[in-house]
Amino acid sequence: MAPTSLVLDSRGQIVWSLLPEILADFNIDMSVVGDEIVSFIEPTDILEVCRTLRENSSLEFDYLRCLSVVDYIERLEIVYHLFSLSNRYKVVVKASVSPEDPLAPSVVAVWPGADWFEREAHDLFGVVFEGHPDLQPLLLYDGFEGFPGRKNFPFHEYDEW
Repeated sequence: MAPTSLVLDSRGQIVWSLLPEILADFNIDMSVVGDEIVSFIEPTDILEVCRTLRENSSLEFDYLRCLSVVDYIERLEIVYHLFSLSNRYKVVVKASVSPEDPLAPSVVAVWPGADWFEREAHDLFGVVFEGHPDLQPLLLYDGFEGFPGRKNFPFHEYDEW
């Protein structure tokens, strides 16, 4: 299987050829966006896919560059930007959750640096990362109501000047 719009460098081509075999036990949909491979997975598979990507000796995705959430109104998309320091590979993993019940497994056990990323996503978007050791507010105060990262959060119109 070859990417539709081939803009991958040689490392990206290697990852493109390895991922379907390594993640054969999971339902994944791969595409190329810019110069990165984007793999869409089921939210229930997040922890095992991430653990597999980190522990597989051919890939070794040992660095979580970023974890973010995007609000598409009908769904929240959790985005994991991964990097292999030894192989210099990169990949993006995405999973969609319902805004009404935004549950996803925590990846803090895979990458401890995910702690603050998940806390920020919880504060701003309301995603509950099951198994996270401490989802206390990171950016907002205790008792803050609503999720200001979501598109439906009411901001009051005002003029600064």
